[in-house]
Amino acid sequence: MPPPLPAAGGSAARAAAVRLLCTATSPADATSLPHLLALPPVAPSPAADELARLLLAHHNPFHPAESPLQLLSGGGVSLSGDLLVQILIRLRGASKLALSLLHAARLHPCFASTRPPADAYDAVVDALGRARQFDAAWRVVVDASADGAASPRTFAVLARRYVAAGMTRQAIRAFDDMEAFVGREPDAGEFATLLDTLCKYKYPKVATEIFNKRKYKYEPNEKMYTILIYGWCKVNRSDMAHKFLKDMIGHGIEPNIVTYNILLNSICRHASLHPDNRFDKTVQAAEGLLKEMHDKRIEPDVTSYSIILHVYSRAHKPELCLCMFHSMKERGICPTVATYTSVIKCLASCGRLEDAETLLDEMVAEGVCPSPATYNCFFKEYRGRKDVSGALQLYNKMKAPGSPTAPDIHTYNILLGMFIKLDRYGTVMEIWSNMFESTVGPDLDSYTLLIHGFCNSKKWREACQFFMEMIEKGFLPQKITFETLYRGLIQADMLRTWRRLKRRVDEEAAKFGDEFKLYHIKPYKR
Repeated sequence: MPPPLPAAGGSAARAAAVRLLCTATSPADATSLPHLLALPPVAPSPAADELARLLLAHHNPFHPAESPLQLLSGGGVSLSGDLLVQILIRLRGASKLALSLLHAARLHPCFASTRPPADAYDAVVDALGRARQFDAAWRVVVDASADGAASPRTFAVLARRYVAAGMTRQAIRAFDDMEAFVGREPDAGEFATLLDTLCKYKYPKVATEIFNKRKYKYEPNEKMYTILIYGWCKVNRSDMAHKFLKDMIGHGIEPNIVTYNILLNSICRHASLHPDNRFDKTVQAAEGLLKEMHDKRIEPDVTSYSIILHVYSRAHKPELCLCMFHSMKERGICPTVATYTSVIKCLASCGRLEDAETLLDEMVAEGVCPSPATYNCFFKEYRGRKDVSGALQLYNKMKAPGSPTAPDIHTYNILLGMFIKLDRYGTVMEIWSNMFESTVGPDLDSYTLLIHGFCNSKKWREACQFFMEMIEKGFLPQKITFETLYRGLIQADMLRTWRRLKRRVDEEAAKFGDEFKLYHIKPYKR
């Protein structure tokens, strides 16, 4: 039986219990959840970086095909399939430009005998889906099918974007339409991917309904049950998760380490940890599950320990975090980037930035590359402290040439929000320019932060400029952004400006279909 987990108190006995828990020397071999719809990662490519920057800088929103055609035909660019895919991945935040580049590439002499690779079509479908331009995405699917590039992943990507937009029926319909384009019915693995997508976006009820309807066609297996357990745990319905666990065992399918880690994660992540008696209750529930794992001869792995560390981090128990972390290392269990990030997050949120920086240095020395999420723990603390110099120093370190970890979109959004609140718009625009050059973003949240910041500062010209740029890139502003800008322009006697902006939104709605829903804003009286 596993020893009890350490609770609040920090006694020597509890520290010893942690050391006894960390006895596994290697993680259990387990089948992970499916990742069949993963697009190619961003690979180092100076040519792709430069071409993406050129396209973004010289993009004409009123003639979207102009810049890609000029670059490819008049610029003498030798375009390979891999280079095209890497450029399109870097343009995932500019869906209209990505679509124009794909159309231009299909006419390029480099692809006269062969068509662009399937990865290129899937990247554009993903970019259009992110902007909810599903009519345009379907046109790309039809082109991909005509070129023989449509694959099960194309429909998995399309279904994921439908689900992310809350359009679950359309996602299932896209899954069913795969046969007409690919020439065969989806198999059990692709069905599991659909279930996984629904569950990841908190639609376990829809996933359960389609599972029950089709489980006679696709024989349920370990992955399908684990995915459904994960989905119900994600919406904090442990009763339904245990129901599927019981059903899984009843069908003779034994749960594995992944299944138990999902259940452990559910116990630890959704529970309220304050005051300490609730924290102790959560620890006791985790102990019970670890005992059940031990009875089934399933040893906790590094993911199990990372989940427990995350509990201590949420409860702001830095000593317990460090105690378990060092005990893991003593027992030969190698911490992952997620493990380090949980401990660093706890130390940073408790104000122990020096200890967090020391652990970050140790992490790098151990050969574990920090992720952007690791650095974001520091940025969030700097934002709370309004520490401008600390934030800028770390940011410059991340974006320096040769840095293994570049800022991600969350990093940029944290910094934008921080400097907008501090009314440092010079720094805001510098960060915005860097974000464009890195081709990481901006996304809907970036534009929303910037437009609302300019509205709050009554900088109406800048707010209108970025509002126009936002809709030209295919992002539909949130309703609150419409209303905020509308009321501000009315108060500033700029109704004519608002009408011009509204006309552009209407043009986009007509061009891209029903996904751009027109918001009917009630007349505002000053």
